[in-house]
Amino acid sequence: MATKIHVKSVAVVGAGAAGAAVAAALSAENYFERIQVFERRGTAGGTWIYDAEPDPLPLYPGKLPPDTDPALEIPEALPRITPPVEQERWTKTPIYNSLTTNVPAIAMSFSDSPFAYGPFAPHYIPRQYVENYFSIHKTDSFLQLNTTVEDIKKLTSPNDQSSERWKLTLRKNDALRRVDVWWEEEFDAVILANGHYAVPYVPQVKGLEEYIAKYPDRISHSKEYRAPTIYAGKKVLIIGNSASGHDLSIDLVGVASAPVYQSRRSKARWDGDGPLSGIEWKKVIKEYLPSGRIVFEDDSHLDHVDAVLYCTGYKPSFSFWNAKANGRPLWDYEGNKLIKTYWHTFFQDFKTLAIVGMPRTLTFRSFEYQAIAIARLFSGRNALPLPPLREQEKWETERAQRTKSEGKKFHDIPWDEGQTIDWLDGLFRIAGLGTIRGEGLVPPALSKELIWAVEHLRKYTEDPGEHEEHAGRGESVEGGWVVVQREKLPLGGLLP
Repeated sequence: MATKIHVKSVAVVGAGAAGAAVAAALSAENYFERIQVFERRGTAGGTWIYDAEPDPLPLYPGKLPPDTDPALEIPEALPRITPPVEQERWTKTPIYNSLTTNVPAIAMSFSDSPFAYGPFAPHYIPRQYVENYFSIHKTDSFLQLNTTVEDIKKLTSPNDQSSERWKLTLRKNDALRRVDVWWEEEFDAVILANGHYAVPYVPQVKGLEEYIAKYPDRISHSKEYRAPTIYAGKKVLIIGNSASGHDLSIDLVGVASAPVYQSRRSKARWDGDGPLSGIEWKKVIKEYLPSGRIVFEDDSHLDHVDAVLYCTGYKPSFSFWNAKANGRPLWDYEGNKLIKTYWHTFFQDFKTLAIVGMPRTLTFRSFEYQAIAIARLFSGRNALPLPPLREQEKWETERAQRTKSEGKKFHDIPWDEGQTIDWLDGLFRIAGLGTIRGEGLVPPALSKELIWAVEHLRKYTEDPGEHEEHAGRGESVEGGWVVVQREKLPLGGLLP
């Protein structure tokens, strides 16, 4: 029989949406004696704070967070006051004026509190929402704002090497005194909810580093982008065609010099047979030349480009994780996955460590399932134990092999074929119900309204030719978003 986990103090790394869900779930257990939520990146509400004038960010082509976001050197003899850290900490957030959510509001919001409006809300709505959510659940007293977790180290008892306790090294910037205040705290358990859209990634391309050195003002990452006005009349090349690449390309049409060029590696689900008006597609870049010419894989080229915007995403960074003390890193950059996890939430070798928000799926709503399952496990009230270690290892190995063979990402959980339902159901079963006296939140049901929204609402018009096999389906544009009609839901018969 599995040993129950009992902890009394919990540290939550991250005060965004995932942190808000975790705080609510922990508080509702009415079991934990101490809960602290640390706002790691200095921006309440996760990535939803708008920085009107972000400073230019350094670019490191081909380099990964262990090099671009290294751990800070911890001062000796804590607590201690030091001059402010000057190292780039990637605290600016990737919010541009026209940004809206790309998940329907009913799935983007938590089950007990709807968004102000939707279905695709502007960026300031989620920011206000997350801030209010802490207050609604009276968990704002748990918050340690503007406090960065700089080191997490597992402590073991000399008498019991299997026991776990965690020491966190914390840094708070005191803007009034212009100093950093460092100190340490210990907890029974740690929950990571710090997100993974902080450290931008720029792929390596022949000649790119020399191009940046020669033309330092031409190339930037989309994390710096705020509005199209500064690109008025300029010749612009967008790299990437995911959500941000699509948004920025459309944003620049009619403002930048026509056409706006977009370099694409593959077709996005919203792409038709040709680009939208005002946009010209280009192949992947093959080389940057000292003359300023940009050469593409089909040997076509562009000259006199004024601005290149890399919309190439981010890499997860866990610079606070003390890999040496803890025996291993958290993230496998080659495999693009967390190491030794189970169900994208728990860790096989750390029983009092968990993570929320890594899977790409129903966002806020899925955070609730993870948070409630973790809270129930850490309070010892979980309905089902985690499976034996051998089964957890088998789950990870088989998923890694399957997603690699299918060319998919380990932590992506697609809605189709019931994969999302299966994952949430697993968390639901682990959590179970709360107590008869009301302690503990209940994993929310996936309502028919939510399922309809996930199946029928799209922020972008999808390529109709790609879905001809879906009989009875049509699309209509309403208010800039798309209603997709289907005869039935592809949920493998799990739900009506």
